[in-house]
Amino acid sequence: MPQTPVFTLRSGSNDIAVERDRVRRRRVYRLVAVVLAVEAYFIAMPLAGRSPIPRLPEIDPLVAVPVLFFGALLLLLVGSQVLTSRSPHLTYRPEQMDVGLDDVIGIDPVKEDVRRSIDLFQTHRQFAEQMGGTPRRGLLFEGLPGTGKTMTAKAMAAEAGVPFLFVSATSFQSMYYGATAKKIRAYFAALRKAARAEGGAIGFIEEIDAIAMRRGGLTGEAATVQGAGSGSRPHGLLPAVVRNAVISEGTGGVVNELLVQMQSFDEPVGSARLANRLIAAVNLLLPAHRQIQQLRPVRAPILLIAATNRADSLDPALLRPGRFDRRLTFEPPDVHGRRALVDHFLARRSHEAVLDDPTLRDRIAAATQGWTPVMIEHLLDEALVNALRRGSGAMSFVDVEQARITEMVGIGRPVTYTEEEQRLIATHEAGHAVVAWLLAPNRTLEVLTIVKRGPALGLLAHGDTEEVYTHSSTDLRALVQIAMGGFVAEELFFGRTSTGPASDLAAATSTAAQMVGAAGMTGSLVSFLPTGQNLVSAVLADPAARAQLETVLDDARKTVVWLLTRNKHLVEALRDALLERYELVGAEIAEVLLTAAAGTDPHGGRGDASDDVPQERATMSPTRRASVA
Repeated sequence: MPQTPVFTLRSGSNDIAVERDRVRRRRVYRLVAVVLAVEAYFIAMPLAGRSPIPRLPEIDPLVAVPVLFFGALLLLLVGSQVLTSRSPHLTYRPEQMDVGLDDVIGIDPVKEDVRRSIDLFQTHRQFAEQMGGTPRRGLLFEGLPGTGKTMTAKAMAAEAGVPFLFVSATSFQSMYYGATAKKIRAYFAALRKAARAEGGAIGFIEEIDAIAMRRGGLTGEAATVQGAGSGSRPHGLLPAVVRNAVISEGTGGVVNELLVQMQSFDEPVGSARLANRLIAAVNLLLPAHRQIQQLRPVRAPILLIAATNRADSLDPALLRPGRFDRRLTFEPPDVHGRRALVDHFLARRSHEAVLDDPTLRDRIAAATQGWTPVMIEHLLDEALVNALRRGSGAMSFVDVEQARITEMVGIGRPVTYTEEEQRLIATHEAGHAVVAWLLAPNRTLEVLTIVKRGPALGLLAHGDTEEVYTHSSTDLRALVQIAMGGFVAEELFFGRTSTGPASDLAAATSTAAQMVGAAGMTGSLVSFLPTGQNLVSAVLADPAARAQLETVLDDARKTVVWLLTRNKHLVEALRDALLERYELVGAEIAEVLLTAAAGTDPHGGRGDASDDVPQERATMSPTRRASVA
């Protein structure tokens, strides 16, 4: 039985480099031919007894001035039309780009796919001729802002060694009818020209959703009538008619133009198009058996990349294979990616030697779960600003923590509290911290403060010790209990409560509603998520579910009352530390609690050691997901 031959791409070869060298040689040959022709002209004319420079005719000024005036007007009119329809892109040469794939950090899965796309782009001809495949012509980058979509596209162009034609989709838009479609055509023409002149080109359209939204045939009044339903239309009233809605200059017309242009990468350009026109004209005079074959288009090495934050709103025709063949999702990096980003950014920024400690770098990476690369870079820049404010030329870990809290909840604003109110706020926050320290050993206490930030008079920032994507019923009950800590502390120490716990009760209710109405953690397996309503509202509207929710909250409050009654000395120790220092960061919180639990109050008092103190707190690992209680 005959075996199928196995095709492999030639290692070490690069179709882009080969094509670029071929185009370079053709360009040199043309230049040499032009120089030789000019030189032959200047040699032949004197030999023939004629001047090589023709004599200019004499022109009457009365004739020249009107001609020049109307010529200038005509040039102005034509120029305005040309300028409004020219492509708004910017072209970057490979040597102009200061980023490479080595600078793309924290998104390793996407990076591997990008490398494969580059390899396929560089060997497109071999892939097509040897293996019979169709190379990728379009990539769609989707993801949150700041996840590295534009940077990755630039790195791809630099890695491939081809021009990078950058354009923002909003720059295509114009107030003149038809100008948007003209700009799109001009951009793709420039992309084809650059690809054939340089052996390849990569185009990048930023925020493509600005010109590629999902099309619809109804607008204005017709959409209103359609959406109202048949019952809302009076009898005998004809439906509103929208003529040419899809082929207008609106969304439909622009998307149609974009779809057409994405199928035109291999169209002939320049001299090839002119030659085909001449051949077609000649073939009209020739019989069928003597027709001249036209020039076939050569596959242009073009890769079009588009970026968007709203891929679900794009027109489906754009997402089919042959247009955008591959969709790459850029997500916020995981803890390993964030640690690599921290190392990368700190290597370029002045920092104290303490930040070279791997443990502290792990803490920074762990405390920024859900952050994008741009957010992490901005965090370290703000830490440098904090260092500059205190007169230092290098950032410290405290600078980083202060910058992170500022990014999370806002700038600290000094507020003059009354003595009683300050003591109340400190007790409230200490209650949160003690409950979290005793009941949630899998959470890390990051910052405890009574400095006003945003709407919060004080706060406790805490997070998971390890990066997790699911939470057990024990975890959620602990969050409810932590939220109750401030409320119960005010009751125990002041005999009354204030308006301070309002946001805590809201957070506790939301978490309890998730347990009752979504996760089936309280006995009922009914989920309120399919209703499409707000989860808390749906749970509170159902009497049985509301009763379960109130049970969760009541049980949490009873547990916290029992716990804080036995550990008042811990609350007092933290309260006094906050009144003295206003803000405690990381290990400072644990130090106060461990000292108080051991029976030695750092402020001179004594406390009873509690059996409730978790031993894991002595060797607490860094947090990965910050939250505020």
